[in-house]
Amino acid sequence: MSDIIQGFEPVYDAKSGVLILGSFPSVKSRQTDFYYGNRQNRFWKMLFGFFGEEPKEDVAAKKEFLLRCHVALWDVVMSCRIKGSSDASIKDYTVADVPSLLSKTQIRYVLLNGTTAFKIFEKSFPQFPVPYRLMSSTSPANVRYDEIDWHTALKSIFAGD
Repeated sequence: MSDIIQGFEPVYDAKSGVLILGSFPSVKSRQTDFYYGNRQNRFWKMLFGFFGEEPKEDVAAKKEFLLRCHVALWDVVMSCRIKGSSDASIKDYTVADVPSLLSKTQIRYVLLNGTTAFKIFEKSFPQFPVPYRLMSSTSPANVRYDEIDWHTALKSIFAGD
């Protein structure tokens, strides 16, 4: 098995209202040193599209976009052993301190990007104080990806803003 690999720090500010949690960065994301670095992943296209914007490529522009739209981004796994990009191979993991992020933000909803993120989250935070929801993974490997479901969830969260 591989060495322990570290994930990314969260992107958030005090105005963040929704937290999107993935599982752990893919090989491509680790190469680009930012979330959803695989261009085939549908995450950035979906999120920029929801807010009516053209996707940006550079990390600084993505961070600015997230903060401007009050979206926090993190992974539920902070470090682990993993084979390639396979969520199924995640072992010896440490979980992100998601509750501490709540105290620094206005997060009122958590969207979990894929089943692995959802299962680890539920196991780690059985009494989580804000609502959360399993979303279809934006991974290119997920044939059941549902962009309409993502847009519906985001619309319900941001309806009062």
